[in-house]
Amino acid sequence: MTTLTPQPIPVGPPPPFDPELAAALEIVGAQIPPSVTAEMLPAMREGTALMAISDEDLRRGGTFEVQELSVPGPLGAPEISLLVCRPAGARAPLAAIYHTHGGGMVLGNNRVGIQDMLDWAQELQLVVVSVEYRLAPDHPHPAPVEDCYAGLIWTADHAAELGIDPERIIIAGGSAGGGLAAAVALLARDRGGPALAGQMLMCPMIDDRNDTPSSLQMAGRGVWDRTSNDTGWTALLGAERGGPDVSPYAAPARAGDVSGLPPAFIDVGSAETFRDEDVTYATRIWQAGGRAELHVWPGGFHGFDLMAPQAAISQDAKAARVRWLRRLLGA
Repeated sequence: MTTLTPQPIPVGPPPPFDPELAAALEIVGAQIPPSVTAEMLPAMREGTALMAISDEDLRRGGTFEVQELSVPGPLGAPEISLLVCRPAGARAPLAAIYHTHGGGMVLGNNRVGIQDMLDWAQELQLVVVSVEYRLAPDHPHPAPVEDCYAGLIWTADHAAELGIDPERIIIAGGSAGGGLAAAVALLARDRGGPALAGQMLMCPMIDDRNDTPSSLQMAGRGVWDRTSNDTGWTALLGAERGGPDVSPYAAPARAGDVSGLPPAFIDVGSAETFRDEDVTYATRIWQAGGRAELHVWPGGFHGFDLMAPQAAISQDAKAARVRWLRRLLGA
Protein backbone atom coordinates (compact mmCIF):
# COMPACT_ATOMS: atom_id res chain seq x y z
CA MET A 1 0.00 0.00 0.00
CA THR A 2 1.28 3.45 -0.89
CA THR A 3 1.26 6.00 1.91
CA LEU A 4 0.51 9.54 0.82
CA THR A 5 2.43 12.29 2.59
CA PRO A 6 0.24 15.29 3.39
CA GLN A 7 1.25 18.27 1.32
CA PRO A 8 1.30 21.82 2.65
CA ILE A 9 -1.61 23.96 1.58
CA PRO A 10 -0.41 26.29 -1.17
CA VAL A 11 -0.64 29.95 -0.28
CA GLY A 12 -1.86 32.14 -3.11
CA PRO A 13 -1.85 35.91 -3.45
CA PRO A 14 -3.66 37.93 -0.79
CA PRO A 15 -7.39 38.50 -1.16
CA PRO A 16 -8.25 41.94 -2.55
CA PHE A 17 -9.39 44.69 -0.22
CA ASP A 18 -12.96 45.90 -0.44
CA PRO A 19 -12.87 48.92 -2.83
CA GLU A 20 -14.22 51.36 -0.23
CA LEU A 21 -11.79 50.06 2.36
CA ALA A 22 -8.86 50.17 -0.04
CA ALA A 23 -9.42 53.89 -0.52
CA ALA A 24 -9.53 54.40 3.25
CA LEU A 25 -6.42 52.28 3.71
CA GLU A 26 -4.40 54.66 1.55
CA ILE A 27 -5.12 57.38 4.10
CA VAL A 28 -4.77 55.12 7.15
CA GLY A 29 -1.47 53.76 5.86
CA ALA A 30 0.11 57.19 6.08
CA GLN A 31 -0.46 57.15 9.85
CA ILE A 32 -0.40 53.44 10.74
CA PRO A 33 2.22 51.38 8.88
CA PRO A 34 1.50 47.68 8.27
CA SER A 35 4.55 46.61 10.26
CA VAL A 36 5.01 47.67 13.89
CA THR A 37 8.35 46.99 15.57
CA ALA A 38 9.36 47.19 19.22
CA GLU A 39 11.29 50.40 18.54
CA MET A 40 8.07 52.13 17.49
CA LEU A 41 6.13 51.40 20.68
CA PRO A 42 7.14 54.41 22.83
CA ALA A 43 5.97 56.91 20.21
CA MET A 44 2.80 54.93 19.54
CA ARG A 45 1.98 54.78 23.26
CA GLU A 46 2.40 58.53 23.52
CA GLY A 47 0.04 59.02 20.59
CA THR A 48 -2.56 56.73 22.16
CA ALA A 49 -2.44 58.70 25.40
CA LEU A 50 -2.94 61.97 23.56
CA MET A 51 -6.05 60.65 21.81
CA ALA A 52 -7.77 59.37 24.97
CA ILE A 53 -11.50 60.07 25.03
CA SER A 54 -12.63 62.41 27.82
CA ASP A 55 -15.21 61.72 30.53
CA GLU A 56 -17.39 64.39 28.96
CA ASP A 57 -17.39 62.55 25.65
CA LEU A 58 -18.15 59.31 27.44
CA ARG A 59 -21.22 60.86 29.07
CA ARG A 60 -22.70 61.64 25.63
CA GLY A 61 -24.64 64.65 26.81
CA GLY A 62 -25.90 62.99 29.96
CA THR A 63 -26.79 59.63 28.41
CA PHE A 64 -24.28 57.83 30.64
CA GLU A 65 -23.03 58.17 34.19
CA VAL A 66 -19.25 57.65 34.24
CA GLN A 67 -16.96 56.59 37.04
CA GLU A 68 -13.45 55.15 37.25
CA LEU A 69 -12.82 52.68 40.06
CA SER A 70 -9.61 51.25 41.49
CA VAL A 71 -10.20 47.62 42.46
CA PRO A 72 -7.98 44.77 43.67
CA GLY A 73 -5.81 43.19 41.02
CA PRO A 74 -4.44 39.64 41.01
CA LEU A 75 -2.89 38.38 44.25
CA GLY A 76 0.32 40.31 44.92
CA ALA A 77 -0.21 42.68 41.97
CA PRO A 78 -1.22 46.36 41.87
CA GLU A 79 -4.82 47.53 41.79
CA ILE A 80 -6.49 47.83 38.41
CA SER A 81 -8.75 50.51 36.99
CA LEU A 82 -12.28 49.81 35.82
CA LEU A 83 -14.07 52.43 33.73
CA VAL A 84 -17.82 52.09 34.33
CA CYS A 85 -20.40 53.70 32.02
CA ARG A 86 -24.02 53.19 33.07
CA PRO A 87 -27.15 54.49 31.35
CA ALA A 88 -28.27 57.53 33.32
CA GLY A 89 -31.36 57.03 35.45
CA ALA A 90 -31.54 53.26 34.95
CA ARG A 91 -32.98 51.50 37.99
CA ALA A 92 -33.35 47.81 37.29
CA PRO A 93 -30.21 45.65 37.00
CA LEU A 94 -28.97 45.73 33.41
CA ALA A 95 -26.97 43.37 31.24
CA ALA A 96 -23.33 44.39 30.95
CA ILE A 97 -20.44 44.43 28.51
CA TYR A 98 -17.11 43.67 30.18
CA HIS A 99 -14.60 45.19 27.75
CA THR A 100 -10.97 44.18 27.21
CA HIS A 101 -9.32 46.75 24.95
CA GLY A 102 -7.16 46.12 21.90
CA GLY A 103 -3.62 47.21 21.14
CA GLY A 104 -1.55 44.15 20.26
CA MET A 105 -0.87 43.42 23.96
CA VAL A 106 1.52 46.40 23.93
CA LEU A 107 -0.67 49.49 23.46
CA GLY A 108 -3.87 51.09 24.68
CA ASN A 109 -5.93 51.77 27.78
CA ASN A 110 -9.46 51.16 28.97
CA ARG A 111 -10.81 53.99 26.81
CA VAL A 112 -9.57 52.51 23.53
CA GLY A 113 -12.42 50.98 21.51
CA ILE A 114 -15.06 51.94 24.04
CA GLN A 115 -17.10 54.03 21.61
CA ASP A 116 -18.56 50.95 19.94
CA MET A 117 -19.40 49.52 23.36
CA LEU A 118 -21.26 52.72 24.20
CA ASP A 119 -23.17 52.52 20.92
CA TRP A 120 -24.38 49.05 21.93
CA ALA A 121 -25.13 50.24 25.45
CA GLN A 122 -27.13 53.19 24.22
CA GLU A 123 -29.23 51.07 21.89
CA LEU A 124 -29.75 48.08 24.18
CA GLN A 125 -29.53 49.68 27.65
CA LEU A 126 -26.33 48.03 28.88
CA VAL A 127 -23.68 48.87 31.44
CA VAL A 128 -20.12 48.99 30.07
CA VAL A 129 -17.19 48.06 32.32
CA SER A 130 -13.80 48.51 30.63
CA VAL A 131 -10.71 47.10 32.30
CA GLU A 132 -7.21 48.62 32.35
CA TYR A 133 -4.58 45.87 32.22
CA ARG A 134 -0.81 45.94 32.39
CA LEU A 135 0.91 45.95 29.00
CA ALA A 136 3.72 43.82 27.59
CA PRO A 137 6.69 43.82 27.35
CA ASP A 138 6.92 45.67 30.69
CA HIS A 139 4.45 43.14 32.08
CA PRO A 140 4.52 39.86 30.11
CA HIS A 141 2.09 36.97 30.39
CA PRO A 142 0.27 36.25 32.65
CA ALA A 143 -0.09 39.87 33.86
CA PRO A 144 -2.52 41.13 31.16
CA VAL A 145 -4.96 38.22 31.30
CA GLU A 146 -4.82 37.93 35.09
CA ASP A 147 -5.64 41.65 35.38
CA CYS A 148 -8.62 41.17 33.07
CA TYR A 149 -9.80 38.14 35.03
CA ALA A 150 -9.43 39.92 38.38
CA GLY A 151 -11.52 42.80 37.05
CA LEU A 152 -14.23 40.38 35.90
CA ILE A 153 -14.31 38.69 39.31
CA TRP A 154 -14.70 42.06 41.04
CA THR A 155 -17.40 43.16 38.59
CA ALA A 156 -19.43 39.98 39.11
CA ASP A 157 -19.00 40.11 42.89
CA HIS A 158 -20.13 43.76 43.00
CA ALA A 159 -22.80 43.49 40.33
CA ALA A 160 -25.57 44.72 42.64
CA GLU A 161 -23.85 48.00 43.46
CA LEU A 162 -22.99 48.55 39.79
CA GLY A 163 -26.61 47.91 38.75
CA ILE A 164 -25.63 44.84 36.75
CA ASP A 165 -27.47 41.55 36.34
CA PRO A 166 -24.64 39.06 37.13
CA GLU A 167 -26.20 36.41 34.90
CA ARG A 168 -26.02 38.67 31.84
CA ILE A 169 -22.38 39.73 31.59
CA ILE A 170 -20.88 39.48 28.11
CA ILE A 171 -17.14 39.80 27.63
CA ALA A 172 -16.12 41.70 24.50
CA GLY A 173 -12.90 42.83 22.88
CA GLY A 174 -11.22 43.46 19.56
CA SER A 175 -7.79 42.34 18.34
CA ALA A 176 -5.60 41.71 21.42
CA GLY A 177 -8.70 42.51 23.46
CA GLY A 178 -10.53 39.76 21.60
CA GLY A 179 -7.72 37.36 22.47
CA LEU A 180 -7.88 38.39 26.10
CA ALA A 181 -11.67 38.02 26.08
CA ALA A 182 -11.34 34.47 24.75
CA ALA A 183 -8.64 33.70 27.34
CA VAL A 184 -10.73 35.08 30.21
CA ALA A 185 -13.66 32.93 29.05
CA LEU A 186 -11.35 29.90 29.25
CA LEU A 187 -10.14 30.95 32.71
CA ALA A 188 -13.68 31.48 33.97
CA ARG A 189 -14.65 27.99 32.78
CA ASP A 190 -11.57 26.31 34.22
CA ARG A 191 -11.54 28.14 37.57
CA GLY A 192 -15.27 28.00 38.15
CA GLY A 193 -15.48 31.77 37.78
CA PRO A 194 -18.37 33.96 36.68
CA ALA A 195 -20.72 32.28 34.21
CA LEU A 196 -20.46 34.59 31.22
CA ALA A 197 -23.54 35.00 29.06
CA GLY A 198 -21.47 35.36 25.89
CA GLN A 199 -18.14 36.30 24.35
CA MET A 200 -17.84 38.88 21.56
CA LEU A 201 -14.51 38.27 19.82
CA MET A 202 -13.83 40.87 17.14
CA CYS A 203 -10.84 39.97 14.93
CA PRO A 204 -9.26 38.28 17.97
CA MET A 205 -5.50 37.80 18.29
CA ILE A 206 -5.32 34.21 19.56
CA ASP A 207 -2.40 32.29 17.98
CA ASP A 208 1.21 33.10 18.82
CA ARG A 209 2.58 30.77 16.14
CA ASN A 210 1.96 33.36 13.42
CA ASP A 211 2.24 30.75 10.66
CA THR A 212 -1.21 30.54 9.05
CA PRO A 213 -1.75 31.13 5.32
CA SER A 214 -3.44 34.44 6.10
CA SER A 215 -0.47 35.63 8.15
CA LEU A 216 1.78 34.82 5.21
CA GLN A 217 -0.54 36.40 2.65
CA MET A 218 -0.84 39.67 4.52
CA ALA A 219 2.85 40.22 5.30
CA GLY A 220 3.58 43.88 4.63
CA ARG A 221 -0.05 44.68 3.81
CA GLY A 222 -3.03 46.26 5.51
CA VAL A 223 -2.94 46.88 9.26
CA TRP A 224 -1.09 44.69 11.80
CA ASP A 225 0.82 42.37 9.51
CA ARG A 226 3.00 39.37 10.36
CA THR A 227 5.86 41.54 11.63
CA SER A 228 3.51 43.44 13.93
CA ASN A 229 2.10 40.15 15.17
CA ASP A 230 5.58 38.91 15.96
CA THR A 231 6.22 42.15 17.86
CA GLY A 232 3.12 41.74 19.98
CA TRP A 233 3.51 38.06 20.76
CA THR A 234 7.24 38.34 21.48
CA ALA A 235 6.52 41.19 23.88
CA LEU A 236 3.97 39.01 25.68
CA LEU A 237 5.80 35.68 25.66
CA GLY A 238 9.48 36.37 25.03
CA ALA A 239 11.50 33.37 23.89
CA GLU A 240 8.55 31.03 24.48
CA ARG A 241 6.61 32.51 21.55
CA GLY A 242 5.86 29.81 18.99
CA GLY A 243 7.26 27.08 21.24
CA PRO A 244 5.55 23.96 22.58
CA ASP A 245 4.66 25.19 26.05
CA VAL A 246 2.57 28.32 25.47
CA SER A 247 -0.45 28.55 27.74
CA PRO A 248 -3.94 28.69 26.24
CA TYR A 249 -4.59 31.58 28.65
CA ALA A 250 -1.99 33.51 26.65
CA ALA A 251 -2.94 32.19 23.20
CA PRO A 252 -6.45 30.67 23.20
CA ALA A 253 -5.81 28.87 19.90
CA ARG A 254 -3.59 26.58 21.98
CA ALA A 255 -6.53 25.34 24.07
CA GLY A 256 -6.91 21.59 23.81
CA ASP A 257 -10.54 21.75 24.95
CA VAL A 258 -12.93 24.48 23.82
CA SER A 259 -16.10 22.83 25.10
CA GLY A 260 -18.26 24.38 27.77
CA LEU A 261 -17.62 27.96 26.69
CA PRO A 262 -20.23 30.72 26.52
CA PRO A 263 -21.85 31.47 23.14
CA ALA A 264 -19.36 33.19 20.89
CA PHE A 265 -19.57 35.83 18.20
CA ILE A 266 -16.40 35.84 16.10
CA ASP A 267 -15.74 38.12 13.18
CA VAL A 268 -12.68 38.93 11.08
CA GLY A 269 -11.76 40.38 7.71
CA SER A 270 -10.80 38.14 4.79
CA ALA A 271 -7.74 40.33 4.13
CA GLU A 272 -6.09 40.33 7.54
CA THR A 273 -3.52 38.35 9.49
CA PHE A 274 -5.98 36.80 11.96
CA ARG A 275 -8.44 35.35 9.41
CA ASP A 276 -7.42 31.71 9.52
CA GLU A 277 -6.82 31.39 13.27
CA ASP A 278 -10.23 32.94 13.95
CA VAL A 279 -12.07 30.73 11.47
CA THR A 280 -10.36 27.70 12.98
CA TYR A 281 -11.36 28.73 16.52
CA ALA A 282 -15.02 29.06 15.54
CA THR A 283 -14.85 25.69 13.78
CA ARG A 284 -13.36 24.03 16.86
CA ILE A 285 -16.12 25.44 19.06
CA TRP A 286 -18.72 23.90 16.74
CA GLN A 287 -16.82 20.61 16.67
CA ALA A 288 -16.86 20.61 20.50
CA GLY A 289 -20.64 21.07 20.51
CA GLY A 290 -20.59 24.77 21.35
CA ARG A 291 -22.37 27.83 19.97
CA ALA A 292 -20.56 30.26 17.71
CA GLU A 293 -21.56 32.77 15.06
CA LEU A 294 -18.80 33.49 12.54
CA HIS A 295 -18.53 36.36 10.06
CA VAL A 296 -15.66 36.75 7.59
CA TRP A 297 -16.03 40.18 6.03
CA PRO A 298 -14.86 40.08 2.40
CA GLY A 299 -12.01 42.47 1.71
CA GLY A 300 -11.79 43.65 5.31
CA PHE A 301 -8.41 44.64 6.71
CA HIS A 302 -7.66 44.52 10.43
CA GLY A 303 -9.79 47.05 12.30
CA PHE A 304 -11.56 48.20 9.13
CA ASP A 305 -14.78 49.09 10.91
CA LEU A 306 -12.93 51.42 13.31
CA MET A 307 -10.84 53.10 10.63
CA ALA A 308 -13.48 53.33 7.91
CA PRO A 309 -16.74 53.33 9.92
CA GLN A 310 -18.88 54.79 7.11
CA ALA A 311 -17.98 52.11 4.55
CA ALA A 312 -20.91 49.85 3.67
CA ILE A 313 -19.16 46.71 4.88
CA SER A 314 -18.26 48.41 8.17
CA GLN A 315 -21.90 49.27 8.71
CA ASP A 316 -22.84 45.65 8.01
CA ALA A 317 -20.26 44.41 10.53
CA LYS A 318 -21.46 46.78 13.23
CA ALA A 319 -25.10 45.86 12.63
CA ALA A 320 -24.35 42.12 12.82
CA ARG A 321 -22.83 42.53 16.29
CA VAL A 322 -25.85 44.40 17.59
CA ARG A 323 -28.19 41.78 16.13
CA TRP A 324 -26.26 39.02 17.90
CA LEU A 325 -26.36 40.89 21.21
CA ARG A 326 -30.09 41.51 20.79
CA ARG A 327 -30.77 37.82 20.17
CA LEU A 328 -28.50 36.69 23.00
CA LEU A 329 -30.09 39.04 25.52
CA GLY A 330 -33.62 38.79 24.20
CA ALA A 331 -33.60 42.59 23.93
